[in-house]
Amino acid sequence: MGIGTGIALFVIGAILAFAVNVDLGGFVNLSLIGYILMGAGVVVFLISLVLMLRRRSTVSTSRTAVDPASGEQVTQRRTTDNGDPLV
Repeated sequence: MGIGTGIALFVIGAILAFAVNVDLGGFVNLSLIGYILMGAGVVVFLISLVLMLRRRSTVSTSRTAVDPASGEQVTQRRTTDNGDPLV
């Protein structure tokens, strides 16, 4: 699921809630289903945004030390990506 899925759920829910006027004999309330889908779309959209922002954070570490054998100063830099790669 992603941002597109959240938007699609919201749009389908809005269509059911506001544009469809069909009486199904009291068994199914399409307006309520539309509002539920709109709420689910907002939740999926927000969760996707949070996960995407969290996935793109990186940590950079730099260490400097003196090599005891040669007396040279050695600098080591490491960049770590927090999270899984984009799929």
